Amino acid sequence: MSRDRYKTPLERYAGGEMSHVFSEEFKFRTWRKCWIALAESEKELGLNITDEQIDEMKRFQNEVNYEDAEKNEKEIRHDVLSHIHAYGIQCPSAKPIIHLGATSCYVTDNTELIQMREGLKIIRNKLVNSIDLLGKFALKYKYLETLAFTHYQPASPTTVGKRATLWAYDLLLDLDDAECRIDNFKGAGVKGATGTQASFLELFDGNPEKVRELEQKVSRKLGFNAFFKVSGQTYTRKFDYQIMSVLAGISSSAHKFATDSRLLQNRQEFEEPFETKQKGSSAMPYKRNPMKAERICSLARHVQALLQESLATHSVQWFERTLDDSAGRRIYIPESFLATDGILNLYMNIMENPNVYPKVIGRNLEQELPFMLAENILMKAVKKGGDRQELHTLIRDHAMEVNRRVKGEGKENDLLDRLAKDPKFPLGEDEIRNVKEKRLSGMASMQVVDFYNDMISPKLAGYSDVLGRKSEVKV
Repeated sequence: MSRDRYKTPLERYAGGEMSHVFSEEFKFRTWRKCWIALAESEKELGLNITDEQIDEMKRFQNEVNYEDAEKNEKEIRHDVLSHIHAYGIQCPSAKPIIHLGATSCYVTDNTELIQMREGLKIIRNKLVNSIDLLGKFALKYKYLETLAFTHYQPASPTTVGKRATLWAYDLLLDLDDAECRIDNFKGAGVKGATGTQASFLELFDGNPEKVRELEQKVSRKLGFNAFFKVSGQTYTRKFDYQIMSVLAGISSSAHKFATDSRLLQNRQEFEEPFETKQKGSSAMPYKRNPMKAERICSLARHVQALLQESLATHSVQWFERTLDDSAGRRIYIPESFLATDGILNLYMNIMENPNVYPKVIGRNLEQELPFMLAENILMKAVKKGGDRQELHTLIRDHAMEVNRRVKGEGKENDLLDRLAKDPKFPLGEDEIRNVKEKRLSGMASMQVVDFYNDMISPKLAGYSDVLGRKSEVKV
């Protein structure tokens, strides 16, 4: 392995399947697949192309002679022409008809669309497994009450399972977006130098029906049910933005989950898996850092930033095309997919074996619970005949003193004991305890079950063939 050249750090995070889709091997073999599809379709429509020429092209489709291509590209500075030349060396009889009537964007655009389509399928499958893991987690902890937060301040309790449904719902929305894009994916078709198909019209002696049929045949051979009806030399780069928007949406959902996870790990309530020999800090041996969640956040910000590049590229495509899209797209399309793949690998890895600490969750809830019970206790005291305004003032005075002692002196929250011992307060210790023992998380546990049965389970039913796949985390 060469260590004297820069390599993308995303190799460290993305899975092997996604890395293959955006590899040079996949790209150049797909270029040859595009040339074969074009030649076959042109032959079927009557052009003078033989079976022997096509068989020759097929024989060398997966045997790319890179040295010939690279040598030629140093001279002519054109990657597509260099690979046409290299293919022609291997296929001398087919050489005259390779790339017949096409422009470079025929192979580059269709190949990039195939890569994005296949990449999105990989992302979809990992989304499905992430949702599955979250759904099972939510059901397991549907009754475990925990402190909820608004403005990151203690609020009415929820359950650990209910909180997980919020993470899952975001991913379900992302899955809907991914499915929609996959189901409506388009090929670039065969459009020619400026999108007018003039070269193909010339090949077919001015017969427009054969040109239309050629585009349909080629698209079907490349696995597309539809193609862009009109384009310049390239398909609209707005489509890149739409695909990358799905990835950015996933990154946003994952960032929110990872941030929550990091905050919960600080509270010692929830912790990502920590392996037996893992070290959290080079200086502090006791550290158990949320490194996977932090990495999710880091990669997610990168994906979101790349989205802006795709939008900017589309906005400056002058007329039928400019070449200032090429270099950027070689970077931000693969990187968006590789980074999102890495994000979901980490998401799955965390949820495959998370650590949940019910006793700490209970202790943290107990610390804030007296304040949260204040309104319920007030209502019960009023029902017993007390004056609401007087009782409200009494509770407030005790609460302010408790708050001062908790924050200023590190004392325990003894609000309920203070009220029970106050002769002015009409409820005794047993009556206050009854209020305390009631479940305060409302319908949270029922919402978990309803959400799983109504939304997660039906969605997963169509993906039985991909469920159960494991995460692929290298470091």
